[in-house]
Amino acid sequence: MCILYMAEPSSAAEWRQAFLERAPELQFREWPEVGDAREVQYLIAWKPMPQLMEQFPNLKVLYSAGAGVDQFDLSDLPDHVSLVRLVDGAMAEIMAEYVIFAVLALHRDILDYQISQRDRVWAPLPIIPAYERRVGVMGLGNLGQLALERLQPLGFQISAWNRSPKEVPGSRCFVGVDQLHAFLGQCDILINLLPLTPETTGILNASTFAALPEGAGIVNVGRGAHVVEKDLLTALDTGRVGGAVLDVLDQEPPQPEHPFWRHPRVLLTPHIASNVQVKGAVDVVVRNLDRACKGLPLMNTVDRSKGY
Repeated sequence: MCILYMAEPSSAAEWRQAFLERAPELQFREWPEVGDAREVQYLIAWKPMPQLMEQFPNLKVLYSAGAGVDQFDLSDLPDHVSLVRLVDGAMAEIMAEYVIFAVLALHRDILDYQISQRDRVWAPLPIIPAYERRVGVMGLGNLGQLALERLQPLGFQISAWNRSPKEVPGSRCFVGVDQLHAFLGQCDILINLLPLTPETTGILNASTFAALPEGAGIVNVGRGAHVVEKDLLTALDTGRVGGAVLDVLDQEPPQPEHPFWRHPRVLLTPHIASNVQVKGAVDVVVRNLDRACKGLPLMNTVDRSKGY
């Protein structure tokens, strides 16, 4: 058996060592040293490769080296090739940490205090207790569910919005397009953790922002393409949105003249909310090897009908 690694070159040695420890029977190769391409049954990649099946005719599983899979065209993969997300518990915990940081930054008016600091103004603002602040999460996959779980002990009023019904202990789950605006109307802070699909592209737009309470905060840790950037800029400039914590953008990095760099109501980070943890990702691969041997379905397989 052979697995080919085609992701971040600087991390290849760590991946190689992890596979050597957990699955020494699985030969590890690093692109572009493919060897006999017919021996490649498993592939770890971040970006799609043209003519993938022509190059690797015996491919069984394509592992996405990240939480998202929207960069891959599922129509290019035959039915017998699974697309699997390398999401593990550690990755979800790291994402939850970032979400907590972002929510608290908006909740405790850190953007305002940054402006005050730059202007050398000492101006305390009224403190709103967490139990009076309403926080909503869009997307209840593994990452969204854990983020909700970690936010609840802080005392916020929690709610969620999802494509299909899911039980959210201690909070309400709004479901589907018909309940989207009702959900938005009670979100003082909105967190986006949706997968990127044709249905969710541009979902954070002028209509969305208009449905939020005046001055609501936005946290986007989904995909940059979820946000219509010109609509968000307008909402920020008019006060419709009070502040935004953005970890992802449609173009990364943005151009030097992009207004998000210097906007006083934006806290921008360089796509670091979470990333694949090598040991956890290798564990997913190893467990899937065992499940395949037993005839069981693979973990974290993308549902082709949904695109995630």
